[in-house]
Amino acid sequence: MANIKAYKQYINGEWVESLSNERIEIINPVTEEVISTIPKGDVEDAQKALIAARDSQDAWEDLVAAQRGDYLMQIAAVIKNHRVELAETLAKEQAKVIGLAQVEIDATTAYFEYYAGWARRIEGEIIQSDRPGETMYLHKCAIGVAVGILPWNFPFFVMARKVAGALVTGNSIVVKPSSEAPNTVLDWMEFVHNEMDLPKGVLNFVSGAGSRVGQALSESPITGIISLTGSVGAGQKVMEAAAKNITKVSLELGGKAPAIVAKDADLDMAVQAVVDSRLIFSGQVCNCAERVYVAEEIYDEFVLRAKKIMSEYVVGDVNAEGAGMSAMVSQDQIDKVDGMVRRAVDAGAKIEYGGERMKEFAKGFFYMPTLLTNVKQDSEVIQEEVFGPVLPVMKFKTIEEAVKMANDSEFGLTSSVYTESFNTAMYVQKKLKFGEVYINREHFEAIQGFHAGWRKSGIGGADGKHGMEEYLQTKVVYAQMR
Repeated sequence: MANIKAYKQYINGEWVESLSNERIEIINPVTEEVISTIPKGDVEDAQKALIAARDSQDAWEDLVAAQRGDYLMQIAAVIKNHRVELAETLAKEQAKVIGLAQVEIDATTAYFEYYAGWARRIEGEIIQSDRPGETMYLHKCAIGVAVGILPWNFPFFVMARKVAGALVTGNSIVVKPSSEAPNTVLDWMEFVHNEMDLPKGVLNFVSGAGSRVGQALSESPITGIISLTGSVGAGQKVMEAAAKNITKVSLELGGKAPAIVAKDADLDMAVQAVVDSRLIFSGQVCNCAERVYVAEEIYDEFVLRAKKIMSEYVVGDVNAEGAGMSAMVSQDQIDKVDGMVRRAVDAGAKIEYGGERMKEFAKGFFYMPTLLTNVKQDSEVIQEEVFGPVLPVMKFKTIEEAVKMANDSEFGLTSSVYTESFNTAMYVQKKLKFGEVYINREHFEAIQGFHAGWRKSGIGGADGKHGMEEYLQTKVVYAQMR
């Protein structure tokens, strides 16, 4: 028990005990052992953090923008100084293989550095007036207090998506970490607190259940914008809570990304990219390929090659040599995935590979890479987000049919097409109703892009210039000369 770390809340520049006496246990998904506890915060904790953020925001916004950028560069330096230990913590709390965990930590460093550069590029406009002697100025202003609600799958990188954009534009922020993977962000906050002089109240962390803490943060009149990355259900609850005060929301929700493989695709590249995309982090990535449509001429060969890659995939401990994936994040998650596979089989699907928990591991939430065929377009496994290492494959006759099936979804986050034809690629990208389209490459976005979903995949977005502008509102000044 001595190795179990007990975290506190971070409010107004201090580590404080929650007003609630309850705690949440954090489980290592590989060993199933408790590795830490966090406060199961309550409404009063959320309110204290919001007040601290509100009281610090004016002074933070009044700083020269370049000064705020300098703080982001200091934050990036803190991450660099602790990059290895942060990656080890991340891998341990969520069963992310160590190489991918290190990528997430380093990408987060780059994210803060990138947004620091935007400090000097927040621009307004001068608009021509219809009245003599008048000039119209459009200013971009901070919204005030931001709330960031984090997921468990990429908790550290998504933290940067919330914090960097909010801070550089002059907002203060309250962050609610995931109740399944909070350790890395809270360790990082300890390093920031100890190693740099960030103004008190500008950045706060309150842990707890979404039904209590998340609800309180979302329905408060202090909150100016809520940025959530999570499920559709979580997004709906945030929108309902935000409606009370007409609070702005920015939501990245679920995905059901289609991949279209045309008959002229580079098959070696397409199969590897799709399978890797599906199996990264045990399939627990919202923007990666969830279903694949393959031209009937190459369908059998695609399935054969995908099966071979899956059969050779190394699954093991996060530090195992060559491991491509490890355990799933929780018992609930593996039960959900296994249930969806079982129901797919009951509905007529064929398991080409996998389809069950891995028996060679005495402990841990391990599930086999799984390949399904003979699935129907209206089936659950095609229409609902699996969020696990399960790839259903369907065939198509024409590109038009493939696009129609790809668009037949409530979700609209990411998509992809594999073809050697420029005309096919341009036709497909134009017709796909998704926020992102990848051509001849795996599903993985860039920090200078704009990660935004259509339909039930979200509202607003993150990354790049447009992600930064989520945290700004406009003020138009009409200046009449006398």
